[in-house]
Amino acid sequence: MIQVEGLTKYYGPYKAIDSLSFHADPGEVVGFLGPNGAGKTTTMRILTGYMPANEGKALIAGYDIFEQSLEARRHIGYLPESVPLYKEMTVWQYVDYMASLRGVNANRADRVDEILEQVGMLDRADSLIDSLSKGMRQRVGLAQALVHKPSVIILDEPTIGLDPRQLTEIRQLIRTIGEHATVLLSTHILEEVKAMCSRILVINKGRIVAEDNPETLGRQLQGGERLLVRVGGVKPAEVAKALKTVSGVAQTSVHEDAVEVVARKGADVRTAVNQFIVASKGWDLLESKSLDMSLEDIFLQLTQDNDTADQEEE
Repeated sequence: MIQVEGLTKYYGPYKAIDSLSFHADPGEVVGFLGPNGAGKTTTMRILTGYMPANEGKALIAGYDIFEQSLEARRHIGYLPESVPLYKEMTVWQYVDYMASLRGVNANRADRVDEILEQVGMLDRADSLIDSLSKGMRQRVGLAQALVHKPSVIILDEPTIGLDPRQLTEIRQLIRTIGEHATVLLSTHILEEVKAMCSRILVINKGRIVAEDNPETLGRQLQGGERLLVRVGGVKPAEVAKALKTVSGVAQTSVHEDAVEVVARKGADVRTAVNQFIVASKGWDLLESKSLDMSLEDIFLQLTQDNDTADQEEE
């Protein structure tokens, strides 16, 4: 539903996005993850027809966003980071007005009620937008993005300003929407990606530096398997030194009362490490668990590696 090839955008001499290529399929919720200034919002503005690109191609539901802009935009629901709302309107009036602009004519009033109920704002339908909290305004913005039942939904920081309860509800709503549409959402909050997305695109300095699901990225970056073991009655430094002799172990390190074991790439050392502790050394094994690389670790390593590559290139 979204196909991007070689997308590049300059602001004067500054290259905001650099030859981006990616896709998002029907039924996917894809997270666009990156630090502030990475190029997320610029990319989304281009995909929604708000600004042109200098180079590249983008298809939305099969339509070229540059050559067939009107056809492409009919398939898009867009929630920008700063939601443009008419504060003098009531919630219902605003969403009804946006529905009319989107060409929702048949049973429009029913559709407005339906989408307001879906985003949890039906009980505030008659409230002036000016009287709403930031989180409620965000919900109204989401309602206008969904009211015409788009097949492609692009959300720029959709959970900004929501309280914990609203956050949980909107996350669930986005996951539900993703069952029937393609969702591309941007965020710099790692928890959002883990909570809502089936796949992530990590962007840094205008470039895609990784694309996969969090689990696969973690396995690729951490190299060998990692274990955390705790042994009773033995100093962790002694355990770490002894475990270095186990076949397949690349390195060990002490973390307070535990030892982290890193295996050589492709090696499975869980059984060997546990047997060494219990059978060979006769120690009490209190804990042994696999450690997965967190999304925070993934993000920091990817962006740090990218920054280092840029410095070397310069």
